Amino acid sequence: MSFTSSKIPSVADALIPIIAIMILLSLSVYLFGDESSLGANQIALLFCTGLAALVGIKNGYSWADIEKGIYQGISHSIGAILILLAVGAMIGTWILSGTVPTMIFWGLKILSPEFFYPASCLLCALIALSIGSSWTTAGTLGIGLMGIGAGMGLSPEITAGAIISGAYFGDKLSPLSETTNMASAVAETELFSHIRNMLWTTIPSFILAVTTFWFIGCYEQSAIGTELEIPLRSIEQFFNIDWYLLIPLVVLLTMARMKVPPFPAIFISALIGGIFAVIFQPNLVIQLAGKSNEIPTALLLIKGVWIALFNVYHSETAIPVLDNLLSKGGMSSMMSTVWLIISAMAFGGVLEKVKILESVFSVLVKCIKGTGSLIVTGLCTCFSLNIITGDQYISIVLPGRMYQAEFKRRNLAPVTLSRMLEDA
Repeated sequence: MSFTSSKIPSVADALIPIIAIMILLSLSVYLFGDESSLGANQIALLFCTGLAALVGIKNGYSWADIEKGIYQGISHSIGAILILLAVGAMIGTWILSGTVPTMIFWGLKILSPEFFYPASCLLCALIALSIGSSWTTAGTLGIGLMGIGAGMGLSPEITAGAIISGAYFGDKLSPLSETTNMASAVAETELFSHIRNMLWTTIPSFILAVTTFWFIGCYEQSAIGTELEIPLRSIEQFFNIDWYLLIPLVVLLTMARMKVPPFPAIFISALIGGIFAVIFQPNLVIQLAGKSNEIPTALLLIKGVWIALFNVYHSETAIPVLDNLLSKGGMSSMMSTVWLIISAMAFGGVLEKVKILESVFSVLVKCIKGTGSLIVTGLCTCFSLNIITGDQYISIVLPGRMYQAEFKRRNLAPVTLSRMLEDA
């Protein structure tokens, strides 16, 4: 209970933690680069949570009020956190079972000299859709495709464009994607409803991209050599590859179609992947468990699947690009993202509780007249914040918290907010 009169902070007060987070996150990205989200960003967020709390105390809020805001902010992310943990478990068992390697194997088969650009785009889209990560797809398979394109004398810029277009398309429509889950959680909309709503903007842009790459490719003369033969042979050597290994994916899509809630749907798919691993890749499961004469084979199989559910699976095909792509999964691989979400939602919770967002938004809302201007302003806010901070998670969470009340006041569907956040 607060015994002092609380008020909305002045714009000057409200800008203190917001400017501080922009500066610290920018500094974090500058100092730590790609590893900034492994801890540096979280520290910046928690530090600025403290600054926001001080602004609240200055304006009459008690620590109990602020602590309640933190709890409320974090509570909004619990569903997304559970989904992310299930996603980590599913990726681990899907790799171990051969489901993801089968997708990659058949994806590589579609590459041809005449259609390298659109095929690369489609391949990256397929893999990003299956693993839910644009960064992983672009940073692993994308590097391999860049090398193949360079070897054929193709434009590295256009090849990179095809890779990024496909990777982000798959990421945006994947129920396994961290940003997709986060956008739906922040906007308080159901995950698969959000994905369906994303089709309105994502499908046209992807068709335009693939068509453009196809026309460009028509003027390119190239011939693919043996670059793909080594990874293809390696996949076949280490994994049993066949159509039935895609059944876990079909089951997940079927449950999504039946509107089964995401967390049980994804975790059930993870368990199905574990069963498939035991049936179709028993040697890999035992290898992961650590072969021991003291433990019965049946228990080793259980141990191997158990490890895949909670720990990162490490691929050992001796092909660096392929190993980087397949060495992932397990709930533990999601912990830095969970930490980031908790820190970001705590910061957002304090900003909302002590009405810092309300103070800043009161300035922005003066420029907003109709629904169109609201969405455009929101898009610009997300886009600008992403450029300034270099972190897509922050540019989803903070604008989401800022604009949520105004979207509700105008009776706009939550999926419109979630689509705006992820589009920008």
